[in-house]
Amino acid sequence: MILLTNSSNSILISSRTKNSLFWLCELLNMLFNPTNSVELFLTGETQVSFYHVSPPIEKIDFVSHLSSSNSINIISDGTVSCKSNSNTFGRRALMYMATASFLLSQGTNYAIAADESSLLHEEIRKVLSKAKAAGLLRLVFHDAGTFDKDDKTGGMNGSVVYEVDRPENAGLKKSLKILEKAKSQVDAVEPVSWADMIAVAGAEAIFVCGGPKIPVQLGRLDAKMPDPEGKLPEESLDAVALKQCFERKGFTTQELIALSGAHTLGSKGFGNPTVFDNSYYKILLEKPWMSSDGMSSMIGLPSDRALVEDDDCMRWISKYANDQSLFFEDFKNVYIKLVNTGASWKTSA
Repeated sequence: MILLTNSSNSILISSRTKNSLFWLCELLNMLFNPTNSVELFLTGETQVSFYHVSPPIEKIDFVSHLSSSNSINIISDGTVSCKSNSNTFGRRALMYMATASFLLSQGTNYAIAADESSLLHEEIRKVLSKAKAAGLLRLVFHDAGTFDKDDKTGGMNGSVVYEVDRPENAGLKKSLKILEKAKSQVDAVEPVSWADMIAVAGAEAIFVCGGPKIPVQLGRLDAKMPDPEGKLPEESLDAVALKQCFERKGFTTQELIALSGAHTLGSKGFGNPTVFDNSYYKILLEKPWMSSDGMSSMIGLPSDRALVEDDDCMRWISKYANDQSLFFEDFKNVYIKLVNTGASWKTSA
């Protein structure tokens, strides 16, 4: 189910055949405006519903074997019409093609309905691998993690590109270099902000390593200067100080613990470094750093180890250790919140 919107109206397109929606979004990438006339041509077998949300509400459903001579017209007064000269197509030979012609009025801003086959995701996947996932995810945390709700600075604004020489950002130049190639390919078609690029790359990194699929809204604006220094959580903080730090960024203890699960990726010693799962919490409960084994004592950061000494934190650590599905769901939700935190968005002219 895809929702296409702009400031004037919304059109919801739903289909019995999921792939048809992917094709429609990929080929149209547009929003309808009440003054526009839009014509779609489809081939294949599908069921489509159009809901014109702007008053008066109009709806039309049709089920047919569609050919290129079928068309659906969204007329400027909000009505919907369709015509059909059907031919039958076998299910194994379904092809969904779309063309659109439309006039956009001056000043109309519209959100692009993006899906997993969009150019942005496609180009990121070309440069992404499991081995590179942890570094790309770290970019997200170090860009968004500067947010301070009291002075309203920092956040997901792409400023990390100006901050890679800071000690806390050591190693991030390599991850930015990986994304530069993908960004140049996307920019050649439609300019994309670093903030959007990094936010989507982090979500793709999680997914390629076996984690949840996370939708990321596009439209962030990039900062033109670095964020203030000293805003990222320090690795040496104890649990009380960590909770206070995240509270200043607008996150609860539960959200702190869910976000900390990202440390399952990478070289911190929490399970397979290229698999996103709930191993982080299971290993925290084992407290391997208490062992006399020298290698075990190197697992995790001091801030990771501090979490198991706090009752509030332990409640969520235990929950996620016992329920990976709960962790995935909560991580997905807090990741969306993280990459929207402090962001500035494209607005109507």
